[in-house]
Amino acid sequence: MQKIVVINSKGGSGKTTVSVNLAASLAACGERTALLDLDPQASSMRWLKQRPKDLPPISGIAGFRSDSNLTRSFQLTPPADTTALVLDTPAGLDRRGLEAATRGADAILMPVMSSDIDIHAATHCIADLLLGSRTSSSGSRRFGIIANRVKPNTRGGKRLERFLENFDIPVVATLRDSVNYTRSVETGQGLIDLPRWQVQKDRGAWDDIVEWVAALKQSSGEPTKGPLRVGLGGAVRLAFGRSSA
Repeated sequence: MQKIVVINSKGGSGKTTVSVNLAASLAACGERTALLDLDPQASSMRWLKQRPKDLPPISGIAGFRSDSNLTRSFQLTPPADTTALVLDTPAGLDRRGLEAATRGADAILMPVMSSDIDIHAATHCIADLLLGSRTSSSGSRRFGIIANRVKPNTRGGKRLERFLENFDIPVVATLRDSVNYTRSVETGQGLIDLPRWQVQKDRGAWDDIVEWVAALKQSSGEPTKGPLRVGLGGAVRLAFGRSSA
């Protein structure tokens, strides 16, 4: 099972948009996909509830919820046949929380927007992630950035481009500022599920993201065995001060 974590300590960066579209894209490629929502806003779970039944299935795990009758590990365990687990993480994670959420991750994706505030927050988040990985080279190999809601030939777009040049981390894809994302999220679909003619300008970015994830899976050799949930409860506790069951 491949564990893919979508992360950024700043809210409003596009984590849920990336998470649900990645889950939909992987499901469309034949992966048995699970979507683990660690954010108390529950946006990913709301999207999944609206997902049409005739689309490739995605299992949902409400990781932000705590049941005193169940162990935390059991609550966070995806179905046994899962081949791809996508994590939608909460905002506000500090270094320890980021390390907990990404522990055991096969791929880490960070959406970054182009405002000064977003870039400043991303700088600290990237530093915390690479320090948490202990070895920057091994950490950065599985770490990719998604430039989110970028308008071409704008001051913000150029500012983001200059910022990303400072890191030895691949820019996996650039997502347009497109109404297609709003349309798809409102209906429980990913861009991959919409008519190709409607999303033609946006599909290429998701092809790039899926290819990057697939390349990491291929290069890792044997798939990771056993539960890939270690540290997730810690991430939730550190962010919101809750104890696990």
